[in-house]
Parts: sequence; C-alpha cells; structure tokens
Amino acid sequence: MRSRRLTPRGRGRDAGLDRPVPAPGGARVRERGSRLARGWEEGFGRGPGRLLAAAGGGYRGLLGAREWLYRRGVLKSRAVGCPVISIGNLTVGGTGKTPAVEVAVQTLTVLGHRPAVVSRGYGRRSRGIQVVADTASIRLDAEEAGDEPFLLARRLPGVPVLVGGNRYQTAQRAVERFGVSAIVLDDAFQHRTLTKDLEVVMARASNPWGNGRLLPAGPLREPLTALARAGLVVATGAATLGEATAVVETVERVAPGIPVLTALAVPAECWEAGRMRPVDLSELSGARVLAFAGIAAPAAFALTLKTSGVVVAQLVPFPDHHWYAAEALASLDRRADELRADGLITTEKDWVRLRKLSLPRRPLWVLAIRLVLTSGEAVWQAAFKRACSSD
Repeated sequence: MRSRRLTPRGRGRDAGLDRPVPAPGGARVRERGSRLARGWEEGFGRGPGRLLAAAGGGYRGLLGAREWLYRRGVLKSRAVGCPVISIGNLTVGGTGKTPAVEVAVQTLTVLGHRPAVVSRGYGRRSRGIQVVADTASIRLDAEEAGDEPFLLARRLPGVPVLVGGNRYQTAQRAVERFGVSAIVLDDAFQHRTLTKDLEVVMARASNPWGNGRLLPAGPLREPLTALARAGLVVATGAATLGEATAVVETVERVAPGIPVLTALAVPAECWEAGRMRPVDLSELSGARVLAFAGIAAPAAFALTLKTSGVVVAQLVPFPDHHWYAAEALASLDRRADELRADGLITTEKDWVRLRKLSLPRRPLWVLAIRLVLTSGEAVWQAAFKRACSSD
C-alpha cells in the first residue's frame, strides 16, 4: 500500500502523487467542447438537432420512470439522522456550486453544527468511499480526490470532506467516523438515495437554461418542473432580482412559492504562484495578462478580471476539469510572450490541477473567488434554520 504524507491545510506542497495527470486532447478537444457548449446555448443545426433531440427523448423517458418509482415507493430515500443540505443545479456547467458549498458550511457552523462535505469526486483516480480531509489535515491529493473536493478541503480547514459514488453510504461514513451533526452534499440535486432537508438549486442569472432542452440536446439534466423539489433557487451573476428575471419568471411558472435569491462571485484572494506571495488584486489593475481556465464558465472568470481593472489580452478556455501538461503551460507562456503580457492568470481550481508542473517564465497569478449573496440573505438563513430544526 502506498504511504501518504499528511500535510496541514494551506497553500504549501500537498500530499500524494508527484505525477501530473496528462491533459486529455488539446486544441481539438477544446474545439469540440466549445461547439457543444455553443449548441446548448444557441441551438444546433437541423440534422444534429434532430439526432440529439431523439436521444433526449429517451433520456426524458428514463427520468420519468425513475420519478415514478420514487413516487410509488419502489425506490426510497434514506435518512442519516442529521440535517442534510444539498447544493446542486439543473444544468450542466458552472453555476457556482462549489463556492455555494463553502457558504453552506459556514452557515451551518454559525448555527452551531459540525458539518461535513460529501461529494462524488468527479474525475478522481480513487474508488469507493474516500476521506479527502479529516479535521486535522488533507489526506488525498487532487488526483485521488477530484479537483473540487480537494479545493473545498483547502478552503474549509477542520471540516471533513469525503467522496463516494453512493451519497447515502458516504454520508453515513461521515457521521460514524467524525460524529458530524450536518451534511452538505455537493452537486446532488439529481441524487435521491439520501433524504435531504433542504435543496438549494444554483442557476446562472443570464440564459439560465441554455436552449431549454434535455441532455444531450441541451444542458438540462432534468425538466424545469424539477425545480418544484427545491427549497431555494440562487441566481448567480446578479446583484438584484431585476438582473435575474429569466430565473424568476421560470420559477414563478413551474414552482410558484419557491424563493429566488441572487449572488455574485467576487475575488477572495490572489497570489503569485512562483513565490506563493499574496497579491492584492488592485495591484494588477492595468496589468496586461493572458488568462486561461479549465472551468465550466471561463467567460465569467474573464469578466471578474475585467471588472477588477485587469486587462485581459486573451482568454484561453480549456475543458472543464482539464488536467494540464507541461507542454500546455509552455505553449501558454509562449503565447503570453507574443501578446507582450505582463503575466498569466488562472483560477484557484485550475491551480489545483497544475501546481506540480514547472511554472511559466512570466509571473503566474492565481485568483480565488467566493460567493456573496446580494439579495435574500435573511431567506437563506431562515431556510437553513428550518432545515436544521426539522431533523
């Protein structure tokens, strides 16, 4: 069995594997991904659209059958004996789930609970139920944990983070091993094995449902009517409800009475990767940078930079959860030279996936973000209190 070094949480060297995961594909992968994303947002041509719509019909049938089985009691959700909060979404893509999990954990902590985070661990190398972090240290590296659980472990010191395909069994392990008094499920709106006390659904304020079609013809994981299961809907990228009319109107139509809140992703911290030196983002105001990101919504990252006064000479998008290779960073460094950029900048989530590689010659800055509720803070707090008192 391979031994693991346990490392206190922070931005130093982390435990685990020393080999970077090879980056899948390259320019061709990025192009295919961007074409699919454009189709989900704007619609496909007649031929591909028909094929994908037919596949979507089969997917809809499977969803309907599963819903029927749950209603009839053939399939059942099971309770773990403590409040369970789910953070999820209705679409494929970035809606701010990961920073929302962080806010949920902080809310539960203020309410006097000892929460744990439970995630599937998308893209991880490990199998079965794994403890990413206990109350003292991070125990798995990003390759074994998945990039998002590893990121949450770094951002939430002292909070157990576990990954596992079966959310019920993984939550049970968290309760039994760590004695936690609440569970926060990451990306679990579609997972029904575990009884939940509060479903929080995240949605983009702008074009929240894309072309409005089910997978694979569109970005919807479920029909919009599934919003009726939600306890809260949070529209990200909006300062007010007036900036989230598409979300508000949909909820009023298919799930009347469900509160809609708004939130913004704002810079939390920034650092220069070479020396791990904290940098105030205001220091980069006017700096010309090459930005790159392997996240679901790279354009939102670029917008955050521009709002902060950073000049984005070029944005290079990679597929979501992309693992970088040394050649990719070298290519980005050369492109930064061509653009006469002052440096490169990426997201904290991307840094998790490239931190073991040799850094570019030019400065590489890393930006972490956090989620701030811009309307509905009292509604959020009240919903969490009800969920915790109902157990």
